[in-house]
Parts: sequence; structure tokens; C-alpha cells
Amino acid sequence: VAAEQAPPVPVVRPAAPPSPSPGATALVPLVDLAWGRSGDKGNTANVAIIARHPDYLPFIYAALSIAVVRDRFEHFLAPGADVERFYLPGSHALNFVLHDVLGGGGIASLRSDPQAKGYAQLLLDVPVAVSEGIAAGLASVRDGAGS
Repeated sequence: VAAEQAPPVPVVRPAAPPSPSPGATALVPLVDLAWGRSGDKGNTANVAIIARHPDYLPFIYAALSIAVVRDRFEHFLAPGADVERFYLPGSHALNFVLHDVLGGGGIASLRSDPQAKGYAQLLLDVPVAVSEGIAAGLASVRDGAGS
């Protein structure tokens, strides 16, 4: 007797965060807006970017397109390798999966970072356009006035 199989469940991704409000902007490094964490699974790297405040996420999402991330890691990616972006709304985060990026990964790789432990740091240097208000708030915290 053949076992019945359940119908496949469609994959539904959450809607993207709202677009940033138009207006005057200033550029700040992503590290001022987010934390990052990265690692590997075989020849695939995973880079998580977590907004330090939910208000920063629309700006981060707008700045970190797949094309921007692909360009940042182009020197590591194999030709034609895929880059995926996932939005994680409950944690105000983005997760990037970079396929075929570690030269084989782990002990098979001759790269200086075969497990992608430093990949988040490479991404945290990306400039992000934010509102003048957010930039001023970040500057005041940096200068010690916001504590």
C-alpha cells in the first residue's frame, strides 16, 4: 500500500519592510546601524545583519540589495554563484546566503577565511543613506551626548 503524500506547502516570504521616507539623507557606515554575524556551511556562507533599532531597517534593506552584496563579495564568489536575501521581520534583520563562495569551504579551502567568520565585517563597512535625523542621533551618541 502506497503512503499518501501531503501536497507541497507553498513558500510565502514576508513582505519587504516599508521604504524609507524621502528627504534629505546622509551616509553612515552600516556598522553604526547594525550588528553582523557570519559563518559557513560547507561552501556556502551566511551573513546576518541585525538592525540596532527597528527604525533603521528600512534604510538597511534599501542599501543592501542582492546586487550590492554580490559586488562586495565578487572577489570570493565563483562565476555565476547565487546570492540570496531573506528578510526576518520579527528580529529586524536580513540574512544573506552566498553560494559557492568559500573555495570548497573548511579544510578543502586555501582561503584565509574558509569558514566566512569575517564576512559580516566586510559588509558592515557599506555606506547606508539615512535620514538627517537618524544621522544626527548617531552623531550625538558617538560624541557622548546621547547617553
